[in-house]
Amino acid sequence: MKKFFIFAICLIFAKLGTCQNVNFDEYFENASLRVDYSHAGNKDSATVFFENLKKETFWSASKKNLIDPFNYGEYLIFVYDSASQKLIYSHGYSTLFWEWRTTAEAKVLKRSAYQTVHIPFPKKTIYLEIKERDKSQKLSTIFKLYVNPTNYFISKELPPKYEVKKIVNNGDHNKKVDLLILPDGYTQQEMQKFRKDAEKFANYILNAQPFKENKQKFNVWAIEIPSEETGTDIPGENLWKKTAFNSTFYTFDSERYLTTFDMKRLNDIAALVPHDQIILLVNHNKYGGGGVYNHFCITSTDNEKSDFIVLHEFGHSFASLADEYYTSSTSYEEYYDLKAEPYEPNITTLINFEIKWKAMLAKNVAIPTIPTTENKEEVGVFEGGGYVAKGVYRPRQECTMKSARYDYFCPVCKQAIIKMIEYYTE
Repeated sequence: MKKFFIFAICLIFAKLGTCQNVNFDEYFENASLRVDYSHAGNKDSATVFFENLKKETFWSASKKNLIDPFNYGEYLIFVYDSASQKLIYSHGYSTLFWEWRTTAEAKVLKRSAYQTVHIPFPKKTIYLEIKERDKSQKLSTIFKLYVNPTNYFISKELPPKYEVKKIVNNGDHNKKVDLLILPDGYTQQEMQKFRKDAEKFANYILNAQPFKENKQKFNVWAIEIPSEETGTDIPGENLWKKTAFNSTFYTFDSERYLTTFDMKRLNDIAALVPHDQIILLVNHNKYGGGGVYNHFCITSTDNEKSDFIVLHEFGHSFASLADEYYTSSTSYEEYYDLKAEPYEPNITTLINFEIKWKAMLAKNVAIPTIPTTENKEEVGVFEGGGYVAKGVYRPRQECTMKSARYDYFCPVCKQAIIKMIEYYTE
């Protein structure tokens, strides 16, 4: 498995000539550089506007695995040593702005969104570039920047102070997956409820497979930041609340899509502790949530399906798992190009199925696979997924990424999650 993992890195970065180890201590301090920018445009075009650089106290991720082997996300950041032009860091991520550009509104309106991305803090001048993936999976550069770490315009402003709790402590944050749980819509008088909710939702994730078998590889933090009012915005019901992170239902006019666009506020507070993933708990009983790869996972807390919601959305934000459902309505239009292989590990258009789960199929499994009672638990190639009934295929008839079932990830999704855990903790 380990040899295959290294081989995969070589394949992905062969064109760049980067299949080599990067010595963290040679190039980086044990801290983070946060790059803030605004992304503005419409369906047809967009522009990046630089905002700010900020030094943050912690580098939480692995010091060993600095080159991203997965190629996930609509965006990838590449960091080069300026003198040698050697690639010394990379990772992928997604944004709500990219999602918005697939909606009908983006055809007639221009909008902007604030974005943040973190890299290890460099010891010497670096050159970074952000690439964007189009629907055909082609990458193009949308932003370039040289950064001299001695530049006095790099902000060193400390985050505001709030009460910090460590719910699960398994050791060195550079060798663990650090989850940070934040509250939205909890007043000061409701902080005791948040403490209980944070523990409960940490258990929802860590007691489900394959996280359950890897519990010792996780740390869990919570920051107690109160809101002025209880709940969250529900525009469709004309309800508006003053909350710490400005969460809202009806994102992109989809009633159950619960998100926040306040990435600056979210990351300013998150800088208090080492973290790899942010989970935002919204103090409400309405069904809903959202997950954006390497940005955040968000869920309402008091719905009868909240255990499923947080696990499903964490599948998006942690392992870049795609939605496998296709009968529920969304605001997206032609989200996937059926003539290209999507990057997500749990769906395929069969354009390049070899890089997906073909090796996991039993002998004589038909491609595509007709769903029957007999094969309902088997890995196959079942049509329907990624919001469309035709042309996109999923690994199993039912999965936590398709149906409202807690702790029911299919083997393909489990494998993707395990690989991500290994990436953070090796």
